[in-house]
Amino acid sequence: MDDSVEKSSKAEEVEKSLRKKFKKTIWSKFTKAINTYELLKPGDTVAVCISGGKDSMLMAKCFQELKRHRKFEFEVKFIVMDPGYSPANRRMIEENAKKLEIPITIFESDIFNSVSHVEKSPCYLCARMRRGYLYHFAKECGCSKIALGHHFDDVIETILMGMLYGAQVQTMMPKLHSTNFEGMELIRPLYLVREDDIKAWQRYNGLSFLQCACRFTEQCAGCGEDELLSKRMEVKELIRTLKSANPYVEKNIFKSVENVNLNTVIAYKQNGKKHSFLDDYEQ
Repeated sequence: MDDSVEKSSKAEEVEKSLRKKFKKTIWSKFTKAINTYELLKPGDTVAVCISGGKDSMLMAKCFQELKRHRKFEFEVKFIVMDPGYSPANRRMIEENAKKLEIPITIFESDIFNSVSHVEKSPCYLCARMRRGYLYHFAKECGCSKIALGHHFDDVIETILMGMLYGAQVQTMMPKLHSTNFEGMELIRPLYLVREDDIKAWQRYNGLSFLQCACRFTEQCAGCGEDELLSKRMEVKELIRTLKSANPYVEKNIFKSVENVNLNTVIAYKQNGKKHSFLDDYEQ
C-alpha cells in the first residue's frame, strides 16, 4: 500500500472513532466544555499547543473535528514548541502529526538547557518558561488564545493537591486571562474528559505518543519511577483507593468547587484580599 494512502487511512480511522465509538466519552464532553465555559467565540484564533503526548494530540484532532462542523467561524493553528527534545522524541512528534494529518508548526526554544542546572524547583521554572514561550509565539502568529491539554483527572488532582499539600482550596480553571500577555487567554477544552477515556482512545487506534516531554525523564519514559515519587502520583493513588469504596468520589471532588458555600467558610481570598467570616458576623 502507498505510504500516503496508509497515513490518510489512519487519520480517517482516528477521526471516525471520535464521531462513533468515543462520541459520548470524549467528543460530547469536549464540546460540552467548549459550550459550558464559553471557551470559543466567533472570530477567535486558537493556538492548539501540542507537546507530543496523548492529551494534546487528542485535543488537536477534536479541534479539527470542530472546525468541520463550522457552527461559527474560528481559526486554529497547531503549534509545537521544541524546548530541547532528543532527536528521537522530536521525530516521534513529527511522525505522529503526519500520520494523523495535523499540520503542525514547530518553533525552537532552549528551555531544557536553561533549567538543567537549577536545583530548586526546576520543573516549576520549566513549566513557567514553556507557558511564556507559548504565549509569545502564539501572539506572534496572530492567536488570541492558547489551548492546553489538561483533562478532568488533572483538575480533581489539583484540587486535592492544593488541600493536602498547599493548605488551600483552589482548582485548575477552564480558562484564564493572561496576566503578562495582554489580550491573550488560556483555555482547557479537555476539562471534562476523563484520562481513562483518552487512554482507551489511544489503545483503540493503536497509537503511541510521548510518555513525558521532559529531557530529564524521557530516557525512562514509561518506567514511572520518578513519577511515583511525585505528589501528583500520590494523589492519583489516593483517588483510586477512595473510588474503590465510592464510585462517585471523582465527580464529588469536581463538584465540591462548584458548590462552595461561603456562609460556611472561615476565610477566603478574592482578588488578593483576604476576607473572614468575622467581617460581617455581627451584622
